[in-house]
Amino acid sequence: MSFKKLNPLLKEAIERLGYESPTAFQKKILPKIKSGADLYLLAPEDSGKTTAMIISVIQKLNSEAFEDSPRALIYVKDKEAALELEQKFKEFTREMDLRIYCAYEEQNIDDQKDDIYYGVDIVIATPKRLSKLFSMTGIHLGQLQLFILEDAEFLSKPGLIDDVVRIPMSINKCQYLVFAEKMEPKMKRLQDMFMERAQIVKMAK
Repeated sequence: MSFKKLNPLLKEAIERLGYESPTAFQKKILPKIKSGADLYLLAPEDSGKTTAMIISVIQKLNSEAFEDSPRALIYVKDKEAALELEQKFKEFTREMDLRIYCAYEEQNIDDQKDDIYYGVDIVIATPKRLSKLFSMTGIHLGQLQLFILEDAEFLSKPGLIDDVVRIPMSINKCQYLVFAEKMEPKMKRLQDMFMERAQIVKMAK
């Protein structure tokens, strides 16, 4: 898949940021993500995983805001990772009206509930904060289209997998994507819960 087949606004952003053609791994995974399949996407650092994820989210959401409930939920390991990913998204969405929101522990949770209530399209969150927001009915996931784990090795930390898996048990049909360098034991547990039909896509050696 080339960048030419993408939404016009997204294609303009890619050109503005200087991306000329997909990496080998991006060529492999972008069509599979676009197909709607649940996927484990495994490749080393600097293979283009994060950029492919950002492109896929924006493409799926058609580069535009829609109603108030989040349509993409992205789990990251901590506050720093959330803010870094938010910045990367904003580089792509500068000329779009997509609303991106970070949720992590250091913020006031009542303020977060209010911010999300007034409308967001993409939520980037740490597992514990998202779990707490969900428990407080501070986030509505009825419109969710994409459930993503970015650098999913963080699942190896005690307790985090429990915070993550409670959400899929409460939502309707959704596409699940797990990005990581390699398959870890805790990631395999997801196959017993909501990734039972997921394909494993690895970078060719």
